[in-house]
Amino acid sequence: ETLGKEIIMSSDVVLTSALRTNLLSLQNTQSLIDKTQLKLATGLKVNSALDNPQSFFAAEGLDNRASDLTRLLDGISQSIRTIEEADNGVTALNSLIEQAQSVVSTARDELASSAGEARIVGTVDLSEESDLATLAIDDGDQFSIFTTDADGTQITQEITISSGDTIYSLAAQITDAFADNEEGEITASVTDEGTLSIQSTDGRSFRVTDDVNGANLVTQAGFDALGLGDYFADQLRNGASVGVGTTVIGGSTIESVSLFENTGDVVEAGDTITGTYTDADGNTVLSAAATSTIGITVNLSDGSSPTTTNVTGADTFQALVDSVNLDTGVNDYISANFDSATGKLSFSSNSDEVLSIEVTYTEAAGGEVFDIGLGDPEGALDPITTAGAGADEQVFRFNNSTQALDSLADDYNNIRSQIDDIVADAQYRGTNLLQGDDLTTFFNEDSSSRLTTEGATFTANGLGLNEATFRSSAGIEATNVEARNALNSVRSFGSTLSNNLSIIQTRQTFTEQTINTLQAGADDLTVADQNEEGANLLALQTRQQLGVTSLSLASQSQQAVLRLF
Repeated sequence: ETLGKEIIMSSDVVLTSALRTNLLSLQNTQSLIDKTQLKLATGLKVNSALDNPQSFFAAEGLDNRASDLTRLLDGISQSIRTIEEADNGVTALNSLIEQAQSVVSTARDELASSAGEARIVGTVDLSEESDLATLAIDDGDQFSIFTTDADGTQITQEITISSGDTIYSLAAQITDAFADNEEGEITASVTDEGTLSIQSTDGRSFRVTDDVNGANLVTQAGFDALGLGDYFADQLRNGASVGVGTTVIGGSTIESVSLFENTGDVVEAGDTITGTYTDADGNTVLSAAATSTIGITVNLSDGSSPTTTNVTGADTFQALVDSVNLDTGVNDYISANFDSATGKLSFSSNSDEVLSIEVTYTEAAGGEVFDIGLGDPEGALDPITTAGAGADEQVFRFNNSTQALDSLADDYNNIRSQIDDIVADAQYRGTNLLQGDDLTTFFNEDSSSRLTTEGATFTANGLGLNEATFRSSAGIEATNVEARNALNSVRSFGSTLSNNLSIIQTRQTFTEQTINTLQAGADDLTVADQNEEGANLLALQTRQQLGVTSLSLASQSQQAVLRLF
């Protein structure tokens, strides 16, 4: 029994050579069919390194680079958005700066149509103050306002500050004083900022001073408390201080009355100051000794007070003019002129830095006269009068501004604020090209190809746009130059942004095309031709059918043995 089992287990199926050949052929065909079906299913003719190592790894390298460049495309796209946001800001800045230029142009026209207003505006908000008499001011303290009426006659009103007075009641008192007893030559109001504003009508000059008849005077500290302290300076009469005050004029020039010689001839620039000169009515307005002196002090906003070299009465009017115009310490701030055709001496402010000028006449002996009417064309507004040896001084505050010009200056400064706001908002994902940030865009996978877009600081200060005051022609023109330069800077930067944006967009297109090329190259190495593989599968299936038929024919010789039984 055991021998029988061994015989059965050791015996194999016996196939003829023809059957074995056909069977091997069918196995090979089936293997090819399996491979072809895999290619059709995956779409790849190289599915792994076993299929074709060279093509597989070459295609993988191309795909990896394409993948790296695809990630770079995201950064390129974000760079484009960053530049587009900056360009939006540049467009808005262009519009705002052009609007600012329009405001400056309007201010220039307003200045040309008006000589300015005689006006002083406080700097302290007193709208919440319930009692002015507690602010370095005592109950009953007084100050005076001098001006001229329509006939050129000097008029004066004394203003008293009492306990319980507010900035509103003080403004009403000033206005009422000139409305009730005069013809409304002076008015006062409270600004939107809560400060005191005093101004004249018809551009006439006026003088505010503590020179009153009463014993209780508003001092410099009191004027400081009212926010008017910057307008005032110590006054001298015959070398002694007589308090503080200032003459406020409309415009940027103070001018004397016309000076005449006793013969009736107009005084010329080459005439000496020594002598006796009259006004148009024959009143003596200038009678100076040869040893008397005239000097000019300029009070600037920074607190400094440069002074000219004094000239003597023995000098000419032209020498007085030259002492101002040739003095490098003051000629940036004021200029002087003597018009020989009209006999008028004048001083003009050239800068917004000028708060006031002081004209000092130092009398050598009694009996001299220096009443040439500076600051008042009628010569009646509190002129410098001399009574004895010593210095006599008067302070003049220039004011070339009007309420309209102040409103335009506010409009301009509001635009400055909007410029800052737009610049702050023109950032994209933390990068703001308008606040000095730089943007680097990378174009290849090893970062060796790049473009740096340099930012600029386009805040109002960065553009050189200073706050406007529009108090003088020089100030308006300086603001106009600043706006023009700012516009040129913004336009130039906008052109640079456009150029960089064009470069980045070109590189974006190039990168996309490169990715397509790399992917196509990888496909050439690994992607199967579906038509070819379909035809191969059909041919293999046909071959398989033929192999089966061939195998059937080969087995028929063995089947013939069965017919013997």
